[in-house]
Amino acid sequence: MLNNIAKTAFFIAVSAALLYGQNPPGRKVPSVTLLPTPVANVFRGRGNPVELQFRVQSGFHINSNKPAAEYLIPTTLKIDAQTDIMLGGVTYPEGEQMSFAFAPEEKLSVYSGNFSLSVMVRPLASVLPGRYAFRGELKYQACDNAACYPPKKLPVRFEVKVVKPSPPRRKNPAQSPHVHN
Repeated sequence: MLNNIAKTAFFIAVSAALLYGQNPPGRKVPSVTLLPTPVANVFRGRGNPVELQFRVQSGFHINSNKPAAEYLIPTTLKIDAQTDIMLGGVTYPEGEQMSFAFAPEEKLSVYSGNFSLSVMVRPLASVLPGRYAFRGELKYQACDNAACYPPKKLPVRFEVKVVKPSPPRRKNPAQSPHVHN
């Protein structure tokens, strides 16, 4: 029994040391957050862009989707598709061209502050009207002016409301059978 208590105490001490080493007190940990996303109305049988807005914590930046160098990790968004609701490509914004202390002569393509991504959502014509939730993740690597941190994954969740499209407009307005002079 004493041996089990010693093992447990050792495990707790090692875990605490590892956690302390991960995020030292007083040091900011880089983060990206998904801003609240209103439920988007999407029409059956049509492609509908859904905008997702993110915020990079002040003092940090993340590599854009098309970073300037091969060794940099791009920001990517992956969304799990629903049955009968097709997902098209993700539209990424252009990155901001900036240089930093760790590579002063090189311009890097980054996102900082707030940025938006657009996901194309296309419900099939057979999808029942209603609300549908999507889940996925944003993969990114955050950096400050001196160093980069290990890559992270941010869980992403948003909802759409599938609605029936309006009836098609008549191409030719109804005309009177009488000839007017």
